[in-house]
Amino acid sequence: VGSFLALIYFQMLGSYVASSGFVAAILWKVFFLLQIVIGVAAWLFLLAHESRVLAHEESQQQTTRLMEEIKAHEQTDLELQQAKELAEAASLAKSRYLTGISHELRTPLNAVLGYAQLLDVAEDIPLHRRPAIDVIKRSSEHLANLIEELLDISRIEAGRLELDRNEVALVPFMEQLVYMFRLQAEAKGIRFRYKRQERVPAYVVTDEKRMRQILINLLSNAIKFTDEGQVSLTLTYRNEVAEFVITDSGVGIAADDIERIFKPFERLENSASRPGTGLGLTITRLLTDIMGGDLQVESTPGQGTTFRLAMMLSSLSKPAQIPVSQIRLTRYRGPRRVVMVVDDEPTHRALVRDILTPVGLSVIAAQDAEHCLELCQQQLPDLFILDVSMPGMNGWQLLERLRNDGVRRPVMMLSADAREWTRPDEQPPCDAYLVKPVRVSELLDRVGSLLELQWEEQTEEPEADEAPRSACFVDFSNLKRYIEIGYLEGIKTEVDQICYRLRPNETERREIQQMLQMFNFSGVLRRLMAMTNQNGSIDECQSARS
Repeated sequence: VGSFLALIYFQMLGSYVASSGFVAAILWKVFFLLQIVIGVAAWLFLLAHESRVLAHEESQQQTTRLMEEIKAHEQTDLELQQAKELAEAASLAKSRYLTGISHELRTPLNAVLGYAQLLDVAEDIPLHRRPAIDVIKRSSEHLANLIEELLDISRIEAGRLELDRNEVALVPFMEQLVYMFRLQAEAKGIRFRYKRQERVPAYVVTDEKRMRQILINLLSNAIKFTDEGQVSLTLTYRNEVAEFVITDSGVGIAADDIERIFKPFERLENSASRPGTGLGLTITRLLTDIMGGDLQVESTPGQGTTFRLAMMLSSLSKPAQIPVSQIRLTRYRGPRRVVMVVDDEPTHRALVRDILTPVGLSVIAAQDAEHCLELCQQQLPDLFILDVSMPGMNGWQLLERLRNDGVRRPVMMLSADAREWTRPDEQPPCDAYLVKPVRVSELLDRVGSLLELQWEEQTEEPEADEAPRSACFVDFSNLKRYIEIGYLEGIKTEVDQICYRLRPNETERREIQQMLQMFNFSGVLRRLMAMTNQNGSIDECQSARS
């Protein structure tokens, strides 16, 4: 358009100055120069326009691709979320299954392990029967430890594993482990060496259960994979840090397999013929990390393996209380205390009674929550031991009912349910929680702590021909009251207590048991009172006291 207008203009101008040829030539030159400039400008404008069009199309294509990629990511995130939900559901189902099956296993295992511990310390067991009792005890402990390992992995994965702070006597703690594993090593025909630093703290603060579990896993693993030679344990302590070095001369571990041994259920080729589940080292590393420790492994195939465990153990100058597991007990000082056991399993009630009665505690048994509430109206015990899973009102509901009724006596939950009370933001409703199978020393330790008992160390037992205990320590008031209300469990408990004090011979004990089976309670009372008169009169007791 510009060129056309310029042409018309210059033609008009040319006709106007036609008389001058020189001026016309100059005008035509200017015209052609303007044509070239206008053409270049039009070409540049066209290129810019095309570039804008191409850039816009490219931007639209990139936007479309980004939108498609965002949609793909959203789909991937949705699939990952679904996979995560499925994995969490599977993990929850696994945890529920493990919890449920552990409960079913713990229930009969509690009676087996509990009575095995009682028989192991009984002095009237024939010597030729003690190996069988030891086998039962070790087998039940192995099964209990296996259940604990499976549950520990579930607790760690769910983030529900809590650590305790125990005051541990370090030297006796290590000597117990050394004694146990030295016997295992000697039975296998290998040497076991233990060396510790001369000066170590008398007491340290740590989770005794988890610390023992770590060392047991490492030592048992070393002995298991050593067929000849020796296993050594070295303890050093410096700057609040204890270092345990476990060295063996066993088969060793290849460099490529060192990380594999810490994976759950991993079994190496040289371990196929050896017992084990493949969980010990997995739990050892997990517990070490949770407790803030460090575990290092050095191994040479065919020469042996060395595990170095560094753990922070704060030292104590004096413990608050020595645990029951470190002393041997007979009875406690002070007035007689009453413990009520509420459990729907008769064997579990009998087991707790057999554990607590020999140390001087009076045990009242109730088969359910309603029976417990009825007995509380007659006599309020000093301590409650409640089972969690019971028909009707469970243990937690019974505990809430007792608190609402104004009962402030200490309560211990003793259950086969492995789901412990793990609410750090709330005060636990019970005073103690123990998981079956129960350890005798642990149960006595918790009972003594809750009742603030002062235990007496074990003394020499009287000879067989020595006179029985004085009758002035026998109190028949509880037995008479239980006979009046017809409470069979209380009668049996009181009879056991009185027989423990009077020490009747086998014939007298058999007569009393027969009368109990025939529900001849008045005859039992007369027989026990006659035994009391035979052992000494009241006047003699009073004079002995004076």
